[in-house]
Amino acid sequence: MRKLFILFAFCCLTFTVVAENKAKIEVPLRFDRYYTYDDVVEALKLLHTTFPELTKLDVVGKSEEGREIYALTINNAKTGEALSKPGVYVDGNIHGNEIQAGEVCLYFANMLLTKYGENDKITKVVDKNVYYIIPVVNVDGRYHFFKDAQTSSSDRSFRIPKDDDRDGLVDEDGPDDLDGDGNICMMRIKDPLGDYKTDPEDSRLMIPVKPGEKGEWTLLGSEGIDNDNDGKINEDGEGYFDGNRNWGYDWQPTYVQGGAGNFPLCALGIKAIAAYIHQRPNIIVNFAFHNSGGMWLRAPSIKSELVDPKDVAVYDLIGKNALKMTPGYVYQPSYDLYDTHGDTDSHMFNLEGSYTFVGELFMRSQETYRENVNKPVVPPAETESSQGRRGGNPEESREQIKFNDYLGLNELYKEWKPFKHPTYGDIEIGGWVKMSSRLPHPFMLPELVHRNAMVVLYAAEQTPEISMEIFDVKEIGKNLHQVRVRLKNAKGLPTMSFKSISTRLYTQDMLKVTGAKVVASGKITDLRNNKISYQEHKPETIYTSVPSYGFAEYQFLVEGKGEIKVNYSSRKAGNLAKTVKF
Repeated sequence: MRKLFILFAFCCLTFTVVAENKAKIEVPLRFDRYYTYDDVVEALKLLHTTFPELTKLDVVGKSEEGREIYALTINNAKTGEALSKPGVYVDGNIHGNEIQAGEVCLYFANMLLTKYGENDKITKVVDKNVYYIIPVVNVDGRYHFFKDAQTSSSDRSFRIPKDDDRDGLVDEDGPDDLDGDGNICMMRIKDPLGDYKTDPEDSRLMIPVKPGEKGEWTLLGSEGIDNDNDGKINEDGEGYFDGNRNWGYDWQPTYVQGGAGNFPLCALGIKAIAAYIHQRPNIIVNFAFHNSGGMWLRAPSIKSELVDPKDVAVYDLIGKNALKMTPGYVYQPSYDLYDTHGDTDSHMFNLEGSYTFVGELFMRSQETYRENVNKPVVPPAETESSQGRRGGNPEESREQIKFNDYLGLNELYKEWKPFKHPTYGDIEIGGWVKMSSRLPHPFMLPELVHRNAMVVLYAAEQTPEISMEIFDVKEIGKNLHQVRVRLKNAKGLPTMSFKSISTRLYTQDMLKVTGAKVVASGKITDLRNNKISYQEHKPETIYTSVPSYGFAEYQFLVEGKGEIKVNYSSRKAGNLAKTVKF
């Protein structure tokens, strides 16, 4: 009995220690750490319960492994229903390993909610817009990135099995954590004919050998063994399926676009999120966050597809401002990186009429250890000469490992250790661990999430603000009145993209007069010279849009006396109404 009591007490103590070791999640959220999938869910639920009057928490759908995909809606119902306002959509972590993308989304939500009512800028944009935020698109990927041994670049895929080596089995021979340290690092073997030698300045690193120079090491790839006994190692890992190649617009089969899947929206999560977005046609600007490179990418995704210069000007308004807020980033069309098909940004711009940006977050060049951070670590000529060679630039590697030593608490790099491999024999395992390379060290995270979230906030400030003015009402004949209406947009996003107008993606904004017979109407092309471009049919309704920082003027000729109502309605810019009495 005494032994049972001691065992029970030990188990209780162990549970307490484990529970206490888990960082407590509180509002306001902290961003000096990374959140697991379960942490993200807990954080979203906590934000919702803390701010119930401003939030709604929805389960958009479930993943292939049954995990729930959550969307947080932020809207002040006192200033209007969600669908009556411009919508700002933000998501991240469509690739499982891109976890800091989810942190930007969480930070943005946390900032809007915790500063509402205290900060005038935040209060104004929350009252003005509705926000739809999905921090984690690839919920299975994020879960397994934390739980399983990974490299910094692995576990990107959605969990859709694939027979990579065509042996009738799926995902049976992926990397293995041979030394049990929770990471998938690199394997190397001594080889006088190898492509690498030990860096004379730091024995942990390797540098490429020059032509005619004796080698010392051959890289064998990621940790792993031949799990299926076919003479190959790591050839059938997690079935590669790229969620950012599975959207509806310009989807192409896998022989054209790798990772695209069997058909558009075949991934459960992508299909559910696409439906969620389509049910919110007020979305006018959106951000999809990824994890590496320091870039702001805009449509189009293929070079052969053109974007109207007027839409480019709108993109530039946000993109060029974003460069000033995120030093070192570049802003460019997505195809400048490479052509892609079936991606989020093209889908949103072409099928949902939303100005869309992809934010590639972290730049490894920020891992600095030198006096002048503005001076390149090596001359440009040397950098160019090393491009394309495995091993990268030796000077950059030396600086990064010093960053690990002096700023990263030696947590980013694993020293090479001997290992007896069943196939290769005596090898060594080491190199960069999974929480490195494509991820900022947690001490760098607060600035990264803030700067990028502020770009989203700037875009939110630029959603349309439409005012309607009845600026001229007069009798011009017996029982006939002239009514002139001016629509003005005080902000940088137009009420419709020019792409949406040209392709007739959806019904344009409407300016409509009710309450009396309208005999003629049209756009005022020259107010001072009284020139009107009259339309031929249905004069009571004018289809229109309002440009960024611009206005549009219209004239109605109304028969009779009494009261008329002038209504303006827009899918993405809200509704307005005014009454005129004769």
